[in-house]
Amino acid sequence: MVAQRVNAKLPARGGVGLKADHYRTILDDKPDIGFFEVHAENYMGAGGPPHGYLEAIRRDYPLSIHGVGLSIGGADPLNKDHLARVKDVVDRYDPGLFSEHLAWSTHDAEYFNDLLPLPYTDATLQQVVEHIDEVQTFLGRQMLLENPSAYVFFKESTFEETEFLREIVKRTGCGLLLDVNNVFVSATNSGGSPEDYIDRFPVDHVHEIHLGGHAPDTDEAGLPLLIDAHDRKVADPVWALYARTINRTGPLPTLIEWDANVPSWEILAYEAAQADVMIQSHCQAHSTASAERSGHVSEV
Repeated sequence: MVAQRVNAKLPARGGVGLKADHYRTILDDKPDIGFFEVHAENYMGAGGPPHGYLEAIRRDYPLSIHGVGLSIGGADPLNKDHLARVKDVVDRYDPGLFSEHLAWSTHDAEYFNDLLPLPYTDATLQQVVEHIDEVQTFLGRQMLLENPSAYVFFKESTFEETEFLREIVKRTGCGLLLDVNNVFVSATNSGGSPEDYIDRFPVDHVHEIHLGGHAPDTDEAGLPLLIDAHDRKVADPVWALYARTINRTGPLPTLIEWDANVPSWEILAYEAAQADVMIQSHCQAHSTASAERSGHVSEV
């Protein structure tokens, strides 16, 4: 029998990725945090301490599960064993949301360490749609698809990324996960405008937002390049882009991704609190604007 859990629905607040370093702090102190997110692949074992901790944390907090290994954009058929393991984790923990990436990471029986890009063509659109249909049918729930961070760009693409995502949603009924840091990284690397990308994004289908830190690098020609490193604080320009984003989407569950060089709990929780402050500020501004339009706020 599963112990009583809080409601699975994620609140429109800041959340963080759950790390083993913080298990005991979370269980002992019960910090005020919106939700936690875990990678499905980290909990595919049958038992052991990780499941014990996650079961306990799930009783007190809603959970989002994020997949990194289904290779939704791959040309090969989905790995049915891996998909079955994902379903076991999702069924076990009843997350508010499940998400995966618009990318590929496998070829034949080989798994790669990176989430690799794909050209946006009619052929890749069809294979992505078929894979999402298979995942959603097998899991019995909606999947969110995350926009990628990009370091190379394909001349053969016939869709803009935002239109490619819009068409996927139209054909599958999936939702979207909008990674704002990925937008900033990809736009910087391509010489595009992250603001224009956000303005074109099909925000009506977004159910979760990701924020993370990026690292500066250079490409083979010595030109500036950003890497979606998840190893540091969210950069100020990404926070500014997030403010623009929630002005379009409204308040949404917002995850702080910090997967390498994991900081103390206090630093990670502070990043989530910044998202809370921006969400609250948006709500207050929207409430004031609505009142002014209704004539309920008198001029001084």
